[in-house]
Amino acid sequence: MLAALLENATMLDGIRALLAPRPWWINAIWLFCLYMTFAYLPFDLFWKPIERDDEVWFGFAVHGVWAKATEPIHWLIYGLGAYGFWKMRAWLWPWAAVYVAQIAIGMLVWSVRSPLAGGAWIGVALFVAFTALAVALWRAKPQFG
Repeated sequence: MLAALLENATMLDGIRALLAPRPWWINAIWLFCLYMTFAYLPFDLFWKPIERDDEVWFGFAVHGVWAKATEPIHWLIYGLGAYGFWKMRAWLWPWAAVYVAQIAIGMLVWSVRSPLAGGAWIGVALFVAFTALAVALWRAKPQFG
């Protein structure tokens, strides 16, 4: 039992050491990038049927073949994000903020264009939330490399 507790303590210390270089909110973005890179996007690209596939760029959805064709771009973006946040690379600093700002604009455009998105109020709320995240990333320059 003591050995198991010590092993768990060592594992927790390892997790703490892995997360220590970044603030909690950047760790959350890093973990999201890891999920997208290693779980969601491989599923989306290799297992989701082409007729059910959708990708959204700047608030505009593409479907089917065009969605499959653009998925590797999303995969590359999230893969670079996962690596860049893991190592807190200097090159990620401006681009993470710019990408999240693009998502903010895309959320607003998507909500105005799509009645299924919940309407403009949800789009405005998402725009504000993602804009705040983009500003936080922009201000986090000292954290990167």
